[in-house]
Amino acid sequence: MAVVRDLRVLLRFRNFRRLLAVRLLSQGADGVYQIALATYVVFSPEKQTSAGAIASAMAVLLLPYSLVGPFAGVLLDRWRRRQVFLYGNLLRALLAGTTAVLMLSGVPDWLFYASALCVTAVNRFVLAGLSAALPRVVDADRLVVANSLSPTAGTLAATVGGGLAVAVRLVVSDSDAAVVTLGALLYLCSALVSLRMAPALLGPDPQLVQPRLRVALAGIARGLVAGIRHLTEPARRDAAWALASMTAMRFCYGALTVMVLMLCRYAWASGPDEGLALLGLAVGISGAGFFAAAVVTPWAAGRLGPGPWIVACAAIAAVLEPALGLAFAEVPLLIAAFVLGFVTQGAKIATDTIVQSSVEDAFRGRVFSLYDVLFNIAFVGAAAVAALMLPPDGRSYALVMMIALIYAVVAAAMARSARRRQGAGP
Repeated sequence: MAVVRDLRVLLRFRNFRRLLAVRLLSQGADGVYQIALATYVVFSPEKQTSAGAIASAMAVLLLPYSLVGPFAGVLLDRWRRRQVFLYGNLLRALLAGTTAVLMLSGVPDWLFYASALCVTAVNRFVLAGLSAALPRVVDADRLVVANSLSPTAGTLAATVGGGLAVAVRLVVSDSDAAVVTLGALLYLCSALVSLRMAPALLGPDPQLVQPRLRVALAGIARGLVAGIRHLTEPARRDAAWALASMTAMRFCYGALTVMVLMLCRYAWASGPDEGLALLGLAVGISGAGFFAAAVVTPWAAGRLGPGPWIVACAAIAAVLEPALGLAFAEVPLLIAAFVLGFVTQGAKIATDTIVQSSVEDAFRGRVFSLYDVLFNIAFVGAAAVAALMLPPDGRSYALVMMIALIYAVVAAAMARSARRRQGAGP
């Protein structure tokens, strides 16, 4: 298989292997931690969860640390990224352990959310840094392949982590705190693996490094403005369009996630444990879609181009999402989970490639952090819209059709942008 051959080539790069190991352990821990939070908030037997409660939880966990994103980007362009991975994962291990203690202590919900917020705030630095560092460990000719395999492998690691969390909770111990502790151990392992890379390896360039916090923070406002201006330059127009399209597709994915959560909790299952098992199955099938996207995207994006591949992914979703979703039955929606995993990851790989190839290294950290902010705001906004539209059992024809329309608009807008670029010529 071509993907196996490409992976073998990439794995010959020693520092790519090490960066990939940091990603796999870190995102595997993310998957464990996120499922632990979901089960604590949604699938606890004593909680009667509504779509509004899910949306509120997402807002508490995602919106505040979205404000951290732009600041993280400026700092990633001034701090050594290897050190961000080391200290960031050590801090997350400590904070996750604290969250486990709070789960066992019966503290008020706001204190639990505050602890979880701190863990996910640090996550902005780590994920944006992983994307910004990737061009430092592979050559330009292999960047598309690296973008297919590395972030997708991280997503699969998060999926495996989520499945492991479900297994630990259902089989080993009916304890969300035990699952969070497992996540803390994986964060610690990721921090230790990062020590195998030289501090200066992942950038930024030495002349841009600002080791003093005060000096780095002083330039944040100017750095943010410069990053946005850089992204809006004509030479970066492809990157701006790709980010806008991916944000809209993230909105769709967020709304459908809330719908599936409600269906698993109330429509398809007789109790919380059965609903949690169904959610685990849906996550696993979606993960298979991510893997399929990693296999297909290098070939498809190579033949069509990254932009047209985003068009194809959005168009596929626009057709198949209502065809599979309007029945609100388990099997069609599980197939839809695969399709949406495939198109979302395929579009993300293409977007990452466009951004990395269009944005200069000195701006890459802040652009990817803004990318994360757009992702989170879209996801929370989608959860809020879903909360308004979904009935208690999770079945909403209007929501399914609205999502299909958004996918269609994304496909049309990206196709129109591509035609304008072709008409403008070189």
